[in-house]
Amino acid sequence: VQVVESGGDSVRPGGSLRLSCKISGLTTTSYCVAWIRQAPRQPREGVAGIDSDNIVTFRDSLKGRFNISQLNADNTLYLEMINLTPEDTAMYYCAAGSRVLYFMNGYYNCDYDVMGQGTQVTVSS
Repeated sequence: VQVVESGGDSVRPGGSLRLSCKISGLTTTSYCVAWIRQAPRQPREGVAGIDSDNIVTFRDSLKGRFNISQLNADNTLYLEMINLTPEDTAMYYCAAGSRVLYFMNGYYNCDYDVMGQGTQVTVSS
C-alpha cells in the first residue's frame, strides 16, 4: 500500500485548503484512513479519520472547520479545511490501514499500516 498526499500550501489566516490523499495497492474491502498533523516541536496529533463503514471522526477542536471525504473511484480522499489559523500550521500526513476504525478510551483510532511523506500547510499573514 502506498499513500501520497498533496495540496499543502501557504495561506493567510481565514483561508481554505483542500488536501488530497491518493491511496494505491489497497486490496481489502475494510479500511481506515486518518489525517495526522505535526507542528514544529510538537507531537503528532490526529486530525480526522474515516473508514469503510463510513464512521467519521474529528479532533474535537477542529469540528466545524475541517471535513473529510470518503474514498472516491480513484482511491483518493480529501481533507477540506476552512477558516485556517496560524495554529493549523503543520505537516499533514495521510495514513491508511486495512481494518476499520476501532474505539478505545473515548476516541476512534485507525490502526494504520502506512503513512505518506506529508504535505506542508503554513498559515501566516
